[in-house]
Amino acid sequence: MLKVGLTGSIGMGKSTVAQMFADLGAMVWNADDAVHRMYAKDGAAVGPVERAFPGVVVDGEIDRRLLAGKVLGTPAELQKLEAIVHPLVGADREAFMTAAGHAGADMVVLDIPLLFENGSDALFDVVIVVSAPAEIQRQRVLSRPGMTEAKLNTILAEQMPDEEKRSRADYIISTDQSLDDTKEDVAKIYNEIMARRLD
Repeated sequence: MLKVGLTGSIGMGKSTVAQMFADLGAMVWNADDAVHRMYAKDGAAVGPVERAFPGVVVDGEIDRRLLAGKVLGTPAELQKLEAIVHPLVGADREAFMTAAGHAGADMVVLDIPLLFENGSDALFDVVIVVSAPAEIQRQRVLSRPGMTEAKLNTILAEQMPDEEKRSRADYIISTDQSLDDTKEDVAKIYNEIMARRLD
């Protein structure tokens, strides 16, 4: 089973590219989706995060906006949150890998925004970086509800620069082109990676 790490900074189009890999037959796991499940009602993170950051749970689920207000731009608080969430995400990822193995998957793609930042790139056979020019990235992110320039700048400050990620990638997928062109690039890379399995 080939293990592919998919990463890229905020607003680069990782989710779209991950779906393209899924459409081609790869089993895909998404770190953000795992966190969403854990923050939802009865999610594994709700109790521990509320104890660490009182007042962030509304109607039984974590309000991400309230939580962001407590941790963004405050490294010590962010580390406290990561110490709670990262082990839970890791357990979810391991459960996915086990299930993929039992299912006989040829390729798994793990969509991990902070793959380089948390040092997990060494766990993969191939690392793909999804990228786009900075002005397109900002335009995409600032169109999201509740996003501001200040919040975006804070998020970007916590992420490795795009240029450095690109320099460490096995493959780069640019999303500043048409969806069809991106789909074509994804298919080419998918086939190249799958060919390794047969070597």
